[in-house]
Amino acid sequence: MKEHDLKALFEQTDKVSSDEVAKLRAKQAAIQAFENAQEEQKNSEDAQGNRSINRPIAETNNLIGRIMMHLSNRWLMGGFATAGLIGLVFVTTWQARQTQVDAPLVASRFDQEAITGVPQVEELSKPMAPKVAGRIRKERELAFAESDAMVRRDVAIASKKQRMAAPRIAGIADETFNVIEYDDRFQEFDENRVKSVSEEPFSTFSIDVDTSSYSYVRKMLNRGNLPVNDAIRTEEIINYFDYKYPVPDNREEPFLASVGVSDSPWNKGNKLVHIGIKAFEAPAGQQPDSNLVFLLDISGSMSAEDKLPLVKKSLRLLLRQLKPTDTVSIVTYAGGTGVALEATAVAEKQKIVAALEALSAGGSTAGESAIQLAYNLAEAGFKKDAVNRIILATDGDFNVGISDPEKLKELVEKKRESGVFLSVLGFGDGNYRDDIMQSLAQNGNGVAAYIDTFSEAYKVLVEEASSSLFTVAKDVKIQVEFNPATVSEYRLIGYETRSLNRGDFKNDKIDAGDVGSGHTVTAIYEITPVGSNSGLLETPYYDANRRQYKPQEQSDEYGQLKIRYKQPDGDTSLLISKPLMAGEKVSGALVQEFNFATVAAGFAQVLRGRSYVDWDYNDVIDMAKKNLGEDPYGYRSELVGLARKAALIEFEESNE
Repeated sequence: MKEHDLKALFEQTDKVSSDEVAKLRAKQAAIQAFENAQEEQKNSEDAQGNRSINRPIAETNNLIGRIMMHLSNRWLMGGFATAGLIGLVFVTTWQARQTQVDAPLVASRFDQEAITGVPQVEELSKPMAPKVAGRIRKERELAFAESDAMVRRDVAIASKKQRMAAPRIAGIADETFNVIEYDDRFQEFDENRVKSVSEEPFSTFSIDVDTSSYSYVRKMLNRGNLPVNDAIRTEEIINYFDYKYPVPDNREEPFLASVGVSDSPWNKGNKLVHIGIKAFEAPAGQQPDSNLVFLLDISGSMSAEDKLPLVKKSLRLLLRQLKPTDTVSIVTYAGGTGVALEATAVAEKQKIVAALEALSAGGSTAGESAIQLAYNLAEAGFKKDAVNRIILATDGDFNVGISDPEKLKELVEKKRESGVFLSVLGFGDGNYRDDIMQSLAQNGNGVAAYIDTFSEAYKVLVEEASSSLFTVAKDVKIQVEFNPATVSEYRLIGYETRSLNRGDFKNDKIDAGDVGSGHTVTAIYEITPVGSNSGLLETPYYDANRRQYKPQEQSDEYGQLKIRYKQPDGDTSLLISKPLMAGEKVSGALVQEFNFATVAAGFAQVLRGRSYVDWDYNDVIDMAKKNLGEDPYGYRSELVGLARKAALIEFEESNE
């Protein structure tokens, strides 16, 4: 295929028209082709020992990339035209990989490498190993099968060009597809505003270790959609990643707090104050026993492959992490409630697995309230000095016997006093109730995670099993008092839904977040030092003339950090405090960890609309590449890929 032929085809698409479904198929296929092109090259490089982050692709791909983005913006003729064109793109892509083609670089509003991962230099493509090529073909077929399945539900939101709206989007009727209703719901919130130190020197919030926001955002971007703003909780995107902060030596000191100060990369003149917490992680042999109750949604909506089937696979992974002396019970709910498995020792693993595999979506035996039944089983098998926890897995149907969310929250709050905690795992979408998930997990002394893939299930239930199950400190609160002599303004990045009143900090009756074994928690403040003109707030005339802050003995302090926490079995909080020093000295390794946390924070803020940052996806990608550090599972590299996809989607939508 000659380049002028491709150009002719590119121009011809301007004249073609089609319906919503064809347009959506083209958009999905373009995004999928973009992902597959990157994945093919990555596998080829890996097979030949090339671990470079930059993935060389023949320059003809520049034109193909333009075609795929252009197809996303035009009305195509229908199934045959779309399928033929996508086939043409793949054939041409394969040919381009075998021969280096001279072609001029295509200018765009985004850096070419930032969007496609293609270095702007000519590099010789190496032939692909047959086994690798065969695996890629198989993975491509599976990817397109999944993409086609997604079209049915995604067509419901095809007319929303900028964002998937919450709480409700009505379905779109089509002669090919059924009417679909999209109803993912999130707690509404506004980004934290910039505050004046002279007016509000105290900032107080509950720590957060949930990660569901990042997983949901990833799923939306992988589908070619920008997520709704309320789905983007910055602290959960920051805390999705593990950070190598200093660790305490023993269990008596549950965590250490590390502090660092750096220049703000998105607002010149401002500083970022990093607070990093790393919890003590007990050796596997010293972990307490577990008494777990799986509360599983098996309603009809759970039949999709990324719902009940993924729930089963996920819980089988968790079983591998448990000890033979741990016990597991299973309660199911749909039209009614049933006990699928009485308390069973993990030593009888096959019995537990058989009970899981016997479950099917659609209904169950009628019975009492599912949530009450789950607590009854947990209390009946209660183990002192052990983990007593209910794990709720659902796609958003909280028909657990209590329909009022407030009453459900009250029950969870009451039951946590008995020592039985609640964690929530979300699956699938369409009626995903993230707002209720967050409320239950926060009030049940548990975590909320969203599992969109088997890989995410492995991360949450294998890699992070101890931090998800074993609490080392509960009701953890952070309060920072800023020094008006050195700081004029500040903004807490994220934690909007975890905000506390100043008086809540010392009040031990106020619930807060828990920290699990080995957990890391990161919080970032952006501050404006006194004397800098980078602030957003006008200096009050009377304040400036009436009050002078010149305590020389505190001139190098930005503020005081205070952390309150309780032992897992305690009722009285303990206090940790340390100053936030302007010239805080940290190691190079810790600087790298803080820098990647900055990348995650910047990505979330750009994705939310750049209200407080002068940054774009190029900046996210550049800083991430320099601070990947050790990345054995590729989680940090994945964020780079998501930033590229977000840039591509935003560019495509801006040109519709």
